[in-house]
Amino acid sequence: MSQIEVDKIIPQSGTSTQLGESGDTITIPAGATITNNGTANGFGSADTEKVKVSANDTTAGFLNGKLVAGTNISLTEGTDGGNETLTAALSGTIATAQIADDAVTLAKMAPGTDGNIISYDASGNPVAVATGSAGQVLTSAGAGAPPTFAAAGGITMADNWRLTTDFTGNAHPISSNLERNDTAPSLSYFGSQMTESSGVFTFPSTGIYYVTFNASFKLNGDNRVFSAIIEATTNNSSYVTHSEASSFIKQTSSTMTYAHIYTDALFDITDTSNQKVQFRINGDVNTAIETMANTGRDLTAMRFIRLGDT
Repeated sequence: MSQIEVDKIIPQSGTSTQLGESGDTITIPAGATITNNGTANGFGSADTEKVKVSANDTTAGFLNGKLVAGTNISLTEGTDGGNETLTAALSGTIATAQIADDAVTLAKMAPGTDGNIISYDASGNPVAVATGSAGQVLTSAGAGAPPTFAAAGGITMADNWRLTTDFTGNAHPISSNLERNDTAPSLSYFGSQMTESSGVFTFPSTGIYYVTFNASFKLNGDNRVFSAIIEATTNNSSYVTHSEASSFIKQTSSTMTYAHIYTDALFDITDTSNQKVQFRINGDVNTAIETMANTGRDLTAMRFIRLGDT
């Protein structure tokens, strides 16, 4: 093999120089450097260069062929024939089933307990999640305090009871012939209900309650005084008077004379097992006075309305 050593090769005439013949292999040895200070033709321009995914890729290609859109992903070519772009975008909805349980990393949150709201540790990380209870709303606790869950506004409970059969004399308490109002269209009850056993009424939940007692009386004679009384207990045992109203009957002829008494009370019920109420009729002198009742209308009746949380 011959070897020519020169510092420069230039055309013998004109401006073109040919290196080798068609079919020849021109080898540039390892370590050699070719510096292009002019124009390179026939090697492929920048707009026709292709890429491979890895060294093991057998076929080079353009980006819009090598990048493959997956499920719900679209690839869009922009500015065709100019300064082209390739945009990837989400197209459609990703179903929950397509997201693995560990595919998304979120800030760690503790589940908290029913009624709690989101709170944060010293680093600002959330440590509890609020859910509240059914029917509650988020309520401001004042400036500088976190909001809390509370019952929605409005009355959530009302119950309507009455005496169905007349009785004569005193009752301590009224312990029989009681029923919940069942005459349409009168309200029977709304929300949760009171329970009654031997004249003792138990509240369905804690809260502020408004309790009323209406009593009707008749007597063919005189009675100096008689009372309608609401009694309550804090230990499910001993009862004391919380509200009392009195009246009298003075006979003006030999016919029946009538009277009516109304009394009411507000209760802050914090313990439904021990805080209960009962209703008492107490007459004086003439024990023949009759407390009136009816199964179709209210003559002697008790009402219970929950006004809000305790």
